[in-house]
Amino acid sequence: MTDTSIARRSHRPPKKASGLNPKYIPYALLIPGIAVIAALLLYPMFQVFVISFQKVGLPQIRDVNPKPAEWLGWENYTKVFENDIFWSSLRNTIGFAVITVTLTLVVGTAVGVLLNQLSKRMSTFVIVGIMAAWAVPPVAQGVIWRWLFDAEAGIINWALNLLPDFLSTALFGRADWSGEPWTNEAVSIYVILIVMVLWSSFPFVAVSVLAGLKGIPTELYEAARVDGSSPWRTFWKITFPLLKPVFAVLTILSIIWDFKVFSQLYTLMNGPTVREAFNLSVFSFAEAFKAPPKMGSGAAIAVILTIILLIVTAFYVRQMVKSEEVQ
Repeated sequence: MTDTSIARRSHRPPKKASGLNPKYIPYALLIPGIAVIAALLLYPMFQVFVISFQKVGLPQIRDVNPKPAEWLGWENYTKVFENDIFWSSLRNTIGFAVITVTLTLVVGTAVGVLLNQLSKRMSTFVIVGIMAAWAVPPVAQGVIWRWLFDAEAGIINWALNLLPDFLSTALFGRADWSGEPWTNEAVSIYVILIVMVLWSSFPFVAVSVLAGLKGIPTELYEAARVDGSSPWRTFWKITFPLLKPVFAVLTILSIIWDFKVFSQLYTLMNGPTVREAFNLSVFSFAEAFKAPPKMGSGAAIAVILTIILLIVTAFYVRQMVKSEEVQ
């Protein structure tokens, strides 16, 4: 390298530093995402909150000469709380979420542990199979399961009629299942809904648990086997503590998803037809869009559901943080 080239490099002007302070760069990168979320989620949520205090119906939403919305204050919320359907919908929502979240986590964890014991090729085959159920859109899930339990052409009634009469009578107290209207009663509707959501939800939990198990050192399990630890004790002493963050996230997501189930239940009932089977999402839809439309009441129910979800999620996150601090 010549002295001339060295001299030229030494006389190059220094590069100008970026005008943005490095500590603010992460926040600047978040601005586009925040803007999209604000436009697609926060603004509609704000509008729903405002409508929940107003009287909004056909006169306000018609295209020709719409009337301005009338401000009602807390009247929509008062009427919602005085409605017996709201309280039955709330019970249905909470009961369904508790049962389904528990079953989803238990079944998903069991399948995840099983997948971890299989060979790589067999594990991949099973994952592809179960994820096919998870990938089915919610409306399609409702259509499939409504067809399975159809009173006239459903496979379930057909299969039950294949049972010997003495066995069917001994198990269920009846031998003839022709025309059984499974989707007309609240109890049977929710049994089907629980099985449907469990069928479509546990694959995500199973694959998440499998991913977490892959990160646990095998030496821990080998040491446990040497010490004579049973599989159940090994799970609670090694697997569960190390996968607590994974279970925490899965629990929160499952609570949110199962509290606001709408498409599957709506399709299963073929619309908001069985009031005893309403959950808060379907009740909100029925109030807002079923004639005569009362969008203020529907918005109030949606706000109440959102507040319940925020409270439940905040409580669970707080308990999770407390347990981490104790450890």
